[in-house]
Amino acid sequence: MLSIEERDDVAVVRIEHGRVGAMDAELLDALTDAVGASDRALVFTGTGSAFSAGVDLRRILDGGKPYTEAFLTALSRMFRAVFDHPRPTVAAVNGHAIAGGCVLALACDVRLMSGGRIGLAELAVGVPFPTSALEIVRHALGPRAGYVLLGAETVGPDRALALGMVDEVTGADELLPRSLALATELAARSPEAYRLAKAQLHRPANEAIEATTAEDDAAVLAGWTSADTHRRIGAALEALTRR
Repeated sequence: MLSIEERDDVAVVRIEHGRVGAMDAELLDALTDAVGASDRALVFTGTGSAFSAGVDLRRILDGGKPYTEAFLTALSRMFRAVFDHPRPTVAAVNGHAIAGGCVLALACDVRLMSGGRIGLAELAVGVPFPTSALEIVRHALGPRAGYVLLGAETVGPDRALALGMVDEVTGADELLPRSLALATELAARSPEAYRLAKAQLHRPANEAIEATTAEDDAAVLAGWTSADTHRRIGAALEALTRR
């Protein structure tokens, strides 16, 4: 599910979960646990052609409302664990980073990309954003957040760089070495000063997340479990099987 390789003050967290690193409740919990257990700088990456292709939509359809509710709780918990990790975090986007996979990358302090496509495709299948995901997107993309989120498109590395979705584009062979070098450089700074600066930068997003009401959560859950959303998810899955 995950492999973790520690290199001095940096740990590489590699998603190895199925063919495209699709997010289910088990993967989310594993990521949250890995982040919470680490006092190192973290480099997140994927396997093969995918960083993470986002939510395992088949599990959403098959699991019904109980699974979806537990999944959304685990999803927000994972996003916040990465976003609030006190040490440096770097996303080494080796391939497709779609929807939740894109939010995972945006939750990191720095993002590098070598190939594939990245984007917030949630609205294309009718699923609303949990507040945690939306505020992380707003923090990372600033004035471009609405354009990227509402457009629900996926883009290649050069366009992602232009939109501010990633900070650097590298070759595939350079991605991990460059990400490790950058994480090592950031980790050499005062851990307490880095933690404090990060907390200050993240305060508006975290305050907005913490202001989320039960009604907000209920509206998001209703959107994920509606008949229309399930119809759209089913159509998207059927289209994938025809490729």
